[in-house]
Amino acid sequence: MSAPGQVATPQVGVGVVIVRDGRVLLGLRRGSHGAGAWALPGGHLEWGETVESCARREVKEETGLHLDVVSQGPYTNDVMAAEGKHYVTCFVESTALAGEAQVMEPTKCERWAWFAWSAMPVKLFQPLKTLAQSGYVPKNAA
Repeated sequence: MSAPGQVATPQVGVGVVIVRDGRVLLGLRRGSHGAGAWALPGGHLEWGETVESCARREVKEETGLHLDVVSQGPYTNDVMAAEGKHYVTCFVESTALAGEAQVMEPTKCERWAWFAWSAMPVKLFQPLKTLAQSGYVPKNAA
């Protein structure tokens, strides 16, 4: 049973692990739950949408980048009680075609930066933190 203010059902998120030159792209969140934490590009899966098409849409909306081949990855199940959120996050891996990530949604992301998987910032958005703690390492990531 959910507490007051909580969503009664889990939400489905999609997180995109974009690898370039052995590093992954992370954005510093702002304006929503997880503000001040680093996260992968991604967002909510929409009705009738595939995980792969959601990944492409969200990355283009958030960074302006276009993805190459999108491969399925693991998933996490995170209850963020303090925020009244429960997310199942499906992760995918890809590489971005030419170009640099740009802040396309400044109310949601402060900046984008590339990090070695083994040297990511300490403050990670909960689904990414859970993924990293699981022992998962993206292909071609340092």
